[in-house]
Amino acid sequence: MAETSSTTKLIDFISYVDQLKSVIRKNGLHDGSRSENTAEHSWHAALSALLLVPYANESVDINKVTRMLLIHDLVEIEAGDTSVYDKDGVALQEQAEKHAAEIVFNKLPEDIANDLRQLWDEFETRQTPEAKFAKAIDRFLPLLSHYKNDGISWQSLDITANEVLDICSLIGDGSEVLWQQVQEMIDECVDKGILRAG
Repeated sequence: MAETSSTTKLIDFISYVDQLKSVIRKNGLHDGSRSENTAEHSWHAALSALLLVPYANESVDINKVTRMLLIHDLVEIEAGDTSVYDKDGVALQEQAEKHAAEIVFNKLPEDIANDLRQLWDEFETRQTPEAKFAKAIDRFLPLLSHYKNDGISWQSLDITANEVLDICSLIGDGSEVLWQQVQEMIDECVDKGILRAG
């Protein structure tokens, strides 16, 4: 009976996280046709990590990194997406997401809930090589979107190159190679007028 109960709880959770497809993010698709949703972002991040793992600063367990990236934004079901450029929203985000994590992970059987919550906490604190690399990927993808879609969100918020550099600087903690790419992309965006200098 316990096995059936656990299975039911897992299936219910799988249905619950379907809501991630309806959480609309502040970043647009590369073609600029629409905003992406958080489920798309999570898949894209996990696949990107798998492809870019040779460029991690340290040796990482890629299975752990991809697991992190698949669950890192589940909290957005309850807390929504916050733009990294929204200073007021970011100030409230940490507490809101911790509260959301309690709701989200407690919907799982206890052993799985504990495992995934520890993984989520590890991602948030960025102390391990896996978390640093996962966070680098998570921060790189929105920048890549802006680079590809001519900075639609940057321009609407009047974002400067220095703001982007500041927000993206933690990428270097996980991958110096990606950080060098980022700096080149930002310079190119400034040259093209996609991003305001300063």
